[in-house]
This record gives sequence, C-alpha cells and structure tokens, in this order.
Amino acid sequence: MKAYIKNYLSITKKEWNGMVVVIILMALVLAAPYVYQANRKDNTINFNAFDKAAAMLNKAKTGLPDDGSPTDSKKQANTPLFTFNPNNLPLADWEKLGLSAQQVQVIRNYEAKGGRFYSKADVKKMYSITDVDYKRLEPYINLPASDHYAKKAAPGVVIEINAADSAKLTTIRGIGPSFARRIVRYRDRIGGFYDKEQLKEVFGLDDAKYAEIKNGVAVDGKHVVKLNVNIATFDQLRRFPYLSFKQMNAILEYRNQHGDYESLADMKNIAILDDGILRKIGPYLVFK
Repeated sequence: MKAYIKNYLSITKKEWNGMVVVIILMALVLAAPYVYQANRKDNTINFNAFDKAAAMLNKAKTGLPDDGSPTDSKKQANTPLFTFNPNNLPLADWEKLGLSAQQVQVIRNYEAKGGRFYSKADVKKMYSITDVDYKRLEPYINLPASDHYAKKAAPGVVIEINAADSAKLTTIRGIGPSFARRIVRYRDRIGGFYDKEQLKEVFGLDDAKYAEIKNGVAVDGKHVVKLNVNIATFDQLRRFPYLSFKQMNAILEYRNQHGDYESLADMKNIAILDDGILRKIGPYLVFK
C-alpha cells in the first residue's frame, strides 16, 4: 500500500519542470499590476491651452488681442473714422477703420455665403467685431435705403420660388443677391423645385441658412419642367445633378434594349439606380 501511494504521488522531472514554469507564470501575472503602478507616472495636467482659450473668449467681449496684452486703445483712438456702407466694403477700407485682416476675413466669408448687412444690428452680430469695435464704428455705419429691411417681404409673406426672379428672391429674409442668383441658376438647371428642401442642394445654402428662410418660401409643382424619358437624349439627362455618367448611359441603354418605359417602376430594373435616385428624378419624368 505504501509503495502504491508513493508511486501515485511521485512526479517525473518533466512534470516537475512544467509545474515550476506554471508557478512562475502565475507569479508574473499576479505581480504585473503592482509593477505597472510602481513604474507609472501620472500625467501633469497643463492648463496653458485652457487659459489661452479662455483669454481668447474674453477678448471677444473686452477687445484684448490674441497675445493677451492690453488693447492698443491709443492707436484706435488716433484712427480717423469715416462714414461707410459695410456691404462689399473693400479690405483696405476695413483696415483703415482699425480692423485686423483676420477680422475682415470673417466678414468676407459671411458675404461670400450670400450674407448682407441690412441694419447696424447685423454688423454687431459679427463675432469678429468686438463690443469695443462696434461702439467706435456704429455712428459711422451708413446703410442706404435700398439696403434696409423695407425692401424685404413683410413677416408672414411667403414667396413661391419657382416663379420668382432673382429680384423677388432677394425680398426673402436671409437671401441676398448672391444667393438669389445661385438659386435661379440651380432652378433653371434642374427644371424647377418640387420640394423646398431642394434649396439645400444650392451651393453654400446649408442647414442653418435653410432653417432661416424655409418659413418664407413655398413651392408650386406646376412650374416644374418635365422630361419625357422615352425620347430624352444624354445631354438632356445631364441636367440632373443626381445622375452619374454611368447611370445616364444605363437609362439610355436599357431603353434601347427593352423599349419604352411604361412607368418609374420599369426603371427599378436598372441595377445602378437605387430608390433614392429614383425618388429624386421621378417628379421630373413623364413616360408618354
């Protein structure tokens, strides 16, 4: 019995070596968190970037320059001011009024997106114009009568955008001459709007601008120019910005191989035309 137990509990040299390796691995795993904590150094939080951002935010209200030094009020006080119309004012004139190139660039970007100043309050809304700047400039802002809100549609008046010319479109609050021209060009290209949300497809007219003007516009689908897809040429299909070269070619090739389309449902057989594309071009197509 004793010999049996001894034989049962005995281990070979290979088994002993394996046990030693397992014990060493377990010890390493258990020790790893403590070794990591002992060698880890907490990162020191650097508040310099935060302080700089806070200083820049404070500048917007106090007129401090980016380097944090006091505003050169003496220089501004000696700047000769003159009466000016802020709409399309040359860069050199803005700088003569004491604004920096960076401040003027913000105004330029606003105008490039179709923005226009209709009142002194619009100038004050520019985030690049500090309170100090506005107080200096406000008495010299001169907006001709043609630039005032009197030429804008009265609150509650809705403009139908398919029949309106560019002059009529500028009466929409939030639409200036630049945006009006873009809307007319895009409308003429696609054949009119069937949904006013298509305005967001006009270059530069983003969600924010659309939200500003949507209550002042309407769409009448009767003005949409239809295209007979069964006799349409490649050049006629090019009016749709929704279609790629391959998709236009596929429409013509399918028609040549299978005959005239009976309805929009037939166009679903074209593999590279998905439901989203068909919803966009469908209101412009006729099949007889």
